[in-house]
Amino acid sequence: MSVIVIEFVTLDGIVSDPDGSAGTSAGGWAFRHGPETVAGDKFRLGSTLDDGVLLLGRTTWQLFSRIWPGRDDPFAARMNAAPKLVASRTLTDTSAWVNSQVMDGGLVDVVKREERDVIVIGSLSVVHALMAEDLVDEYRLLTFPTILGTGERLFPTDRPPTHLECLSAERSGAAVLTRHRRTRA
Repeated sequence: MSVIVIEFVTLDGIVSDPDGSAGTSAGGWAFRHGPETVAGDKFRLGSTLDDGVLLLGRTTWQLFSRIWPGRDDPFAARMNAAPKLVASRTLTDTSAWVNSQVMDGGLVDVVKREERDVIVIGSLSVVHALMAEDLVDEYRLLTFPTILGTGERLFPTDRPPTHLECLSAERSGAAVLTRHRRTRA
């Protein structure tokens, strides 16, 4: 089992509001580069999506549950078919998006018990909680040529150094997809 974090990120490490749905003044920065940059399996999930489980925070799940069920392209079919765990203390009804359920138990315990690969998309509070417990194995980042200067960062400044190995880097439209694996001492 691996924990894979999927994020849209700016050159200065900002991950907040890439699609503009949060209504921030700088929101929508990822989508300014055209739909071809963000559409489809840009993160090269492949069979990991078929065999793993998505782990989403409540806010990301609610956004995705309004978007993905209405799409019918091949990648959307895979997203809709994938099992989904929602990290939430307040959400009770997950019927808006098939194969979704609220996690039963604490986030860290659920992730440690999971036998499938866990794919975390967006969901910054979930990512930060997993980082704090040293549970993230891989980062797949779609980095956009944008500098915002302000917003929520993927990597908190108050954490000890983390050493990663670059697995790959490839251009994807206006962005660059990089894959980094955690090196364990």
